[in-house]
Amino acid sequence: MSETRSDGELLRAVAADADRRAFEELYRRYAPWLRARLRGRCADLGIVDDVVQETFLAVWRGKARYREEGDVAGWLWRIGSRRMVDALRGDGARGRLRQALARLRHRDEVSAEERVLAGVEHGDLAGALVRLSPELRAVLQATVIDGLSTREAAVLLGIPPGTVKTRAMRARKQLREALA
Repeated sequence: MSETRSDGELLRAVAADADRRAFEELYRRYAPWLRARLRGRCADLGIVDDVVQETFLAVWRGKARYREEGDVAGWLWRIGSRRMVDALRGDGARGRLRQALARLRHRDEVSAEERVLAGVEHGDLAGALVRLSPELRAVLQATVIDGLSTREAAVLLGIPPGTVKTRAMRARKQLREALA
């Protein structure tokens, strides 16, 4: 019976030895999670699948280096979210149209991530987050939780960078007032 290797051990084996088994184990561990998370950002499953593949190809080819800081899931999310922005940026108006349609289709549905975020019990933060409009929550999620730049968030959300800044400012103001 083989012992389960840690994420760090898997990544070191992939980087140092091009260990295919380590890579496959890492992929099985994180690809479904990454795919599910990216589906919350893009309704086009073809683009989502491409981004997941590109993310893991970057790991396999050594273009993305894990510096053993933070968790592997967060590191993979940063790679994947940036690749998603690149994919949507390259898709132009068609990508923005798909995103707009996806938002309309799912505007009344709360994602699992939003439910978890709303369930966080740090004082009244959960309640304050729930009271934000979906547009403000989306900007906070993209810029604060996902760590995207204003420009990347603008591409991802299909809105101008100035609108991202304005919504982020409004969201912070509303959160401060709610938590004061």
